[in-house]
Amino acid sequence: MDWQVFLNPYSQAVDELKIKLKGVREQCVIENRHSPVEFVTGRVKPIASILDKMKRKNILINEIEEEIQDIAGLRIMCQFVDDIYAVIELLRKRKDLDFVEERNYITHKKESGYRSFHVVVSYPVQTVDGEKRILVEIQIRTLAMNFWATIEHSLNYKYEGAIPMNIQDRLQRAAEAAFRLDEEMSLIKGEIQEAQKIFDQKEKRKRT
Repeated sequence: MDWQVFLNPYSQAVDELKIKLKGVREQCVIENRHSPVEFVTGRVKPIASILDKMKRKNILINEIEEEIQDIAGLRIMCQFVDDIYAVIELLRKRKDLDFVEERNYITHKKESGYRSFHVVVSYPVQTVDGEKRILVEIQIRTLAMNFWATIEHSLNYKYEGAIPMNIQDRLQRAAEAAFRLDEEMSLIKGEIQEAQKIFDQKEKRKRT
C-alpha cells in the first residue's frame, strides 16, 4: 500500500475541519458571544499505530477505512461541561457532517476515570478522483478532562498499558478531582464569562 496516497484525504479532512471549527470560535468572538469552542487540535494516526491496531484487532488491509474510525482525529477543548453538549449540537446542525457513532464517557466514564465525549462523523473530501467520504473521530472535552487524559496517556505509554495499581488508584482520584473542578467552575460560569468579556474588551481597546 502507498501510505502517502492513502492518508492524504485524511490529512485534508483534518486540516479542513480544524479551520471550520476554529471559525466557530472566531465568529463568536466577533459577535461578542460566549464560544463553546476554546481551541481545536487534530492529527492523522501514525502508520505504526495503524499497523499496531490492525494486528491487535485482526483487521485486514482492505478493511481499514471501515474498521479504524480514528485515522483522522480532532480534539475540541471547552471551558465548561455544558459547552461540550453545545458543541455536539453545533456539529449535528452542520450539513457537511453525518453522525456515524457517539460515545458519552462523561455520564458513563471509563473504569480508569477517563471522561470525554466521542463522536465519529463521515466527512466529504474533494479529491482529484471525486468526492471521498472520510471517517473522523472527534473528541470533545473540558480543559480539566484533557489535562487528566494527557497524563494518563503518558503513563500508559511508560508502563505499556500495565499501570501499577497504586498509580491507577491515584489516577482515579485525580479524575474525580478534575470532574469536581469542572462542576465548581460551572457554578460560577456567569461570573467567569463576564470577567473574560471585560478582559477581552480591554484588550481590544489597547489594540485600537
